[in-house]
Amino acid sequence: MLEEIFGHYRDYSLFVLRAFVGIVFLTHGTLKFLGGVQGFAGYLEQLGVPLPGLMAPIVMAIEFFGGLAIILGTATRLVALLLIGIMLVAMLTVTLKVGFAGGYDLNLACLGGLLALLLAGPGKPAVGGDL
Repeated sequence: MLEEIFGHYRDYSLFVLRAFVGIVFLTHGTLKFLGGVQGFAGYLEQLGVPLPGLMAPIVMAIEFFGGLAIILGTATRLVALLLIGIMLVAMLTVTLKVGFAGGYDLNLACLGGLLALLLAGPGKPAVGGDL
């Protein structure tokens, strides 16, 4: 019965996933930009991340523009791969120490969505397809 109702929309399931995952990264990138590059670089320095002055704007740009690209369905697999790298570093340097709840739970959810997009591509509708 549910297949008859929702089966027609199967092609749009990846669009829904892209929208939610993309909004998370777009928002996180925006918040980092609003806090300033120096503020985020200082945070990375406290964590012991090498070259924080270089890494901060790179991470900020990947999160902001990557989130936008995922929403649009542009270069979805490439962006998913870049964001997976950022999530893994975030987990290893920060959230694993905190624990699951309030720690790496959001990272795992994002990783799951990103892995699904990496494997499946952007789905429909997508601007520019995939690389």
